[in-house]
Amino acid sequence: MRLATVFLMIFAGGAAAQGLDVPIHEMAGDGQAATCGISEVSGLKPGGDGFLALRSGPGAKYRKLGELHNGDRVTEIERRGDWVGIAVSKAGVKERDLCGNNGPKRQITGRGLGWVHGNWLKYLYP
Repeated sequence: MRLATVFLMIFAGGAAAQGLDVPIHEMAGDGQAATCGISEVSGLKPGGDGFLALRSGPGAKYRKLGELHNGDRVTEIERRGDWVGIAVSKAGVKERDLCGNNGPKRQITGRGLGWVHGNWLKYLYP
Protein backbone atom coordinates (compact mmCIF):
# COMPACT_ATOMS: atom_id res chain seq x y z
CA MET A 1 0.00 0.00 0.00
CA ARG A 2 1.35 3.44 -0.92
CA LEU A 3 0.42 5.07 2.39
CA ALA A 4 2.62 2.56 4.22
CA THR A 5 5.44 3.60 1.90
CA VAL A 6 4.89 7.22 2.90
CA PHE A 7 5.22 6.29 6.56
CA LEU A 8 8.40 4.34 5.91
CA MET A 9 9.88 7.29 4.04
CA ILE A 10 8.93 9.72 6.78
CA PHE A 11 9.87 7.71 9.83
CA ALA A 12 12.57 5.27 8.84
CA GLY A 13 15.18 7.97 8.33
CA GLY A 14 16.33 11.16 9.99
CA ALA A 15 13.22 13.17 9.09
CA ALA A 16 11.27 11.61 11.95
CA ALA A 17 13.83 12.65 14.52
CA GLN A 18 14.07 16.17 13.09
CA GLY A 19 10.29 16.80 13.14
CA LEU A 20 8.54 19.79 11.63
CA ASP A 21 10.26 23.11 11.07
CA VAL A 22 6.88 24.87 11.37
CA PRO A 23 4.40 23.37 13.86
CA ILE A 24 0.78 22.66 12.92
CA HIS A 25 -2.04 24.13 15.03
CA GLU A 26 -5.68 23.13 15.28
CA MET A 27 -8.02 26.10 15.61
CA ALA A 28 -10.06 26.77 18.74
CA GLY A 29 -13.38 24.99 18.93
CA ASP A 30 -16.50 24.43 20.97
CA GLY A 31 -16.38 20.63 20.78
CA GLN A 32 -19.49 20.54 18.58
CA ALA A 33 -18.31 21.75 15.18
CA ALA A 34 -15.43 20.07 13.36
CA THR A 35 -12.15 22.00 13.53
CA CYS A 36 -10.54 20.08 10.64
CA GLY A 37 -11.60 17.66 7.93
CA ILE A 38 -10.72 14.86 5.55
CA SER A 39 -9.28 15.52 2.08
CA GLU A 40 -8.00 13.38 -0.75
CA VAL A 41 -4.94 13.98 -2.90
CA SER A 42 -6.26 14.62 -6.40
CA GLY A 43 -5.24 16.03 -9.78
CA LEU A 44 -1.61 14.91 -9.90
CA LYS A 45 -0.65 14.16 -13.50
CA PRO A 46 0.76 10.68 -14.06
CA GLY A 47 3.23 12.14 -16.58
CA GLY A 48 4.48 14.74 -14.06
CA ASP A 49 6.31 14.10 -10.81
CA GLY A 50 3.45 11.77 -9.83
CA PHE A 51 3.57 12.76 -6.16
CA LEU A 52 2.71 15.54 -3.75
CA ALA A 53 5.66 16.40 -1.51
CA LEU A 54 5.02 16.31 2.25
CA ARG A 55 7.21 19.05 3.73
CA SER A 56 8.41 20.19 7.16
CA GLY A 57 6.89 23.66 6.70
CA PRO A 58 4.46 25.64 4.51
CA GLY A 59 6.63 26.20 1.44
CA ALA A 60 8.77 24.49 -1.19
CA LYS A 61 11.94 25.66 0.62
CA TYR A 62 11.27 23.30 3.55
CA ARG A 63 12.62 19.74 3.81
CA LYS A 64 10.75 16.97 2.02
CA LEU A 65 9.52 14.38 4.52
CA GLY A 66 7.67 12.06 2.17
CA GLU A 67 5.36 11.71 -0.80
CA LEU A 68 1.60 11.39 -1.25
CA HIS A 69 -0.22 10.14 -4.36
CA ASN A 70 -3.65 10.52 -5.98
CA GLY A 71 -6.26 8.85 -3.79
CA ASP A 72 -4.33 9.16 -0.51
CA ARG A 73 -6.53 10.57 2.27
CA VAL A 74 -5.29 13.05 4.85
CA THR A 75 -6.70 15.12 7.72
CA GLU A 76 -6.51 18.87 7.00
CA ILE A 77 -5.70 20.71 10.24
CA GLU A 78 -4.34 24.18 9.44
CA ARG A 79 -4.12 26.46 6.37
CA ARG A 80 -1.45 29.08 5.73
CA GLY A 81 -2.08 30.66 2.36
CA ASP A 82 -1.82 27.93 -0.28
CA TRP A 83 -0.25 25.46 2.17
CA VAL A 84 -2.08 23.00 4.41
CA GLY A 85 -0.86 21.38 7.62
CA ILE A 86 -2.01 17.75 7.54
CA ALA A 87 -1.93 14.48 9.43
CA VAL A 88 -1.31 11.49 7.18
CA SER A 89 -2.97 9.31 9.81
CA LYS A 90 -4.64 10.10 13.13
CA ALA A 91 -2.93 7.00 14.56
CA GLY A 92 0.36 8.84 15.01
CA VAL A 93 -1.14 12.08 16.39
CA LYS A 94 -1.01 12.43 20.16
CA GLU A 95 -3.96 14.81 20.65
CA ARG A 96 -7.25 13.23 21.65
CA ASP A 97 -10.33 14.28 19.76
CA LEU A 98 -8.49 15.64 16.73
CA CYS A 99 -11.02 17.66 14.67
CA GLY A 100 -13.27 18.09 17.72
CA ASN A 101 -11.17 20.55 19.71
CA ASN A 102 -13.08 21.77 22.77
CA GLY A 103 -10.85 24.64 23.78
CA PRO A 104 -8.26 27.14 22.61
CA LYS A 105 -6.01 26.83 19.56
CA ARG A 106 -3.50 24.03 20.17
CA GLN A 107 -0.32 22.69 18.64
CA ILE A 108 -0.66 19.19 17.19
CA THR A 109 2.13 16.75 17.95
CA GLY A 110 3.00 13.20 16.99
CA ARG A 111 4.00 11.35 13.87
CA GLY A 112 2.46 11.58 10.42
CA LEU A 113 2.36 15.39 10.27
CA GLY A 114 3.52 17.66 7.46
CA TRP A 115 2.68 20.46 5.06
CA VAL A 116 1.42 20.10 1.46
CA HIS A 117 0.34 22.52 -1.25
CA GLY A 118 -3.45 22.83 -1.16
CA ASN A 119 -3.89 22.84 -4.96
CA TRP A 120 -3.73 19.05 -4.88
CA LEU A 121 -6.25 18.43 -2.07
CA LYS A 122 -9.96 17.81 -2.66
CA TYR A 123 -11.96 18.46 0.52
CA LEU A 124 -14.30 15.56 1.26
CA TYR A 125 -15.94 16.12 4.67
CA PRO A 126 -15.44 17.44 8.22
